Amino acid sequence: MASYYFQRFHQLIYDHNAYLELLEDEVEVDKNNFDGKCKGKRGRGASDNVPVIDLLKRNGKVFSVIILDAKTNTLMPIIRQQVKPDSIVYTDTWRGYNALDISEFKYYRINHSKLFAN
Repeated sequence: MASYYFQRFHQLIYDHNAYLELLEDEVEVDKNNFDGKCKGKRGRGASDNVPVIDLLKRNGKVFSVIILDAKTNTLMPIIRQQVKPDSIVYTDTWRGYNALDISEFKYYRINHSKLFAN
């Protein structure tokens, strides 16, 4: 039951995203894995996870979309499509974001094990 509402919620976000303008200035990017169940294996290895990428303009709008995987070839087209060039992009240290080092964005990595609150 919770899984149904979770998927419906994400569909509503996805449908709304089609009407958003490009995110700019400072944008935070994060990938997440969601599971509607509480028992059993959790995290990236769980079989019925729904991977999602979220782009958040600081003090502003959010873009969220379901993705097939968290690889560079999946993440970069979404980021390029939704974020204005020369914006500041913050991510964690996930290797799928490595291409941002040589992209059209000002890119900063946050190592959560050292700077979690930042």
